[in-house]
Amino acid sequence: MSRYPESVDVAIVGSGPAGATYARILSEEAPGATIALFEVGPTVSDPPGAHVKNIEDPVARAEAQERSEGPGAGADTVSSPGAVTAGQRRGRPGTYLLEEGYQEPGEDGMPVVAFSSNVGGMAAHWTGACPRPGDSERIPFLPDLDALLDEGDRLLGVTTDAFDGAPFTALVRERLAAVVDDGRPPAQRVQRMPLAVHRREDGRLVWSGSDVVFGDVTRANEHFTLYDESLVTRVLLEDGRAAGVEVRDRRTGELHTVRARFVVVAADALRTPQVLWASGIRPAALGRMLNDQTQVVYATRIRDAASVAKDAATRTGTGTGDVGADEVIDGAISERSGVSWVPYTDAVPFHGQVMQLDASPIPLADDDPVVPGSIVGLGLFCAKDLQWDDRVAFSDDERDWYGMPAMRIHYTLTDRDHAVIARAQDEIVELAKAVGDPIGDRPFTMPLGASLHYQGSVRMGETDDGRSVCGPDSEVWAAPGVFVAGNGVIPTGTACNPTLTSVALAVKGARRIASVLAGDKALLMQQTDISL
Repeated sequence: MSRYPESVDVAIVGSGPAGATYARILSEEAPGATIALFEVGPTVSDPPGAHVKNIEDPVARAEAQERSEGPGAGADTVSSPGAVTAGQRRGRPGTYLLEEGYQEPGEDGMPVVAFSSNVGGMAAHWTGACPRPGDSERIPFLPDLDALLDEGDRLLGVTTDAFDGAPFTALVRERLAAVVDDGRPPAQRVQRMPLAVHRREDGRLVWSGSDVVFGDVTRANEHFTLYDESLVTRVLLEDGRAAGVEVRDRRTGELHTVRARFVVVAADALRTPQVLWASGIRPAALGRMLNDQTQVVYATRIRDAASVAKDAATRTGTGTGDVGADEVIDGAISERSGVSWVPYTDAVPFHGQVMQLDASPIPLADDDPVVPGSIVGLGLFCAKDLQWDDRVAFSDDERDWYGMPAMRIHYTLTDRDHAVIARAQDEIVELAKAVGDPIGDRPFTMPLGASLHYQGSVRMGETDDGRSVCGPDSEVWAAPGVFVAGNGVIPTGTACNPTLTSVALAVKGARRIASVLAGDKALLMQQTDISL
């Protein structure tokens, strides 16, 4: 017998934070609705969708990461500073690279464009940074954006004080502020990075994943079921409207049909347009305006770290100031210098993350053997100059490892992009000098695609003018009842981490579906009363 239902109210494709948001909001606001969520990859953590860095056993953690790597499992990953600065074409642990089609002749391409295939998606491997967009990063036709971002904070469990006890966090922010804050309004000055991270009762800091977004209300919802190792091959339409999904059980290879009134495709910014293309939903804007955030990285050693640690210990009476490894809780997170945020502005078009290296996904330097935690990684993310021809394209003839239409990336940096990157390289050197003593002669620009912040491929628009795929509530213009979700929906050029914004947009879409379902239920009850 099939493990899938014959029909549901809502079928969700993808279990990352955006897909999980639809499940959560529908569980809260349409509790009687039947929901099936399909994920192509396996469950690699407990509870399903939890961040793999919360797994304390390093062997089990590495196994969970490898099981997330789909067709790339077993390949070398970026695991040492040398691999990063040498520009080797490797993915991060828990991800796998596009095998071919990542760079077309004469174009820059995205050499390290990557994916994750597991319950929780990329949020099982991310750094949890949840800054809010500013200036032109914001979506101008959404007057309720701030309220939606508040909901995103709630669902992701965003905090700003998780690292307040770290020995160098205040010092790092103070030194950054001295060279950044002049002339900036308070909201755009150096500050704590909003993070999807919280402290458990046992004292350990743990990262949020999709498990936190699902929450207890979704897990307790008897009308919700998550199906892993399930590949949705296409969305089914009847009279142009959503009618369900075709799903292949990757355990048996069998193909099944699940009917649904609404379909939410939240498969990531590259596989969401792939599913639409395979379904014959091919508006002009599909896959277009694809953008990434070029990432410039550097490392610095905190100046006078030993004396700073001793002074702090003397003032607070907490010990000798000998910051040793026994003070770090083993496993997920080291609490050395916290995570600081340099917000994006239109005048300074990049966003900065400054973090202790155990939080950084990019190994830049070996830890200091004398004063642990005194080496800090800096990263500046640059906003892309949006272009119509930057896109992910699909083939009707060639297939990828999953049997879906093969994709090819068309991507080119403009003169403005190069100018912004050059400016970021100069700026990051000044930030590194402000914090301490830079490590290495110059910063390093990561290969394109390294940020994993791909956006724009199913972009939202205010009107159906041919330049967008979906409307303000994420419903696809060309296919009523089909909704898209994830970073690909974001229509603006951004430099800040996109997950919070994606979750906020998913809240709006989920509420739209919930309101329709609630209205139908109320109408049914009214008709029942009349008949009685």
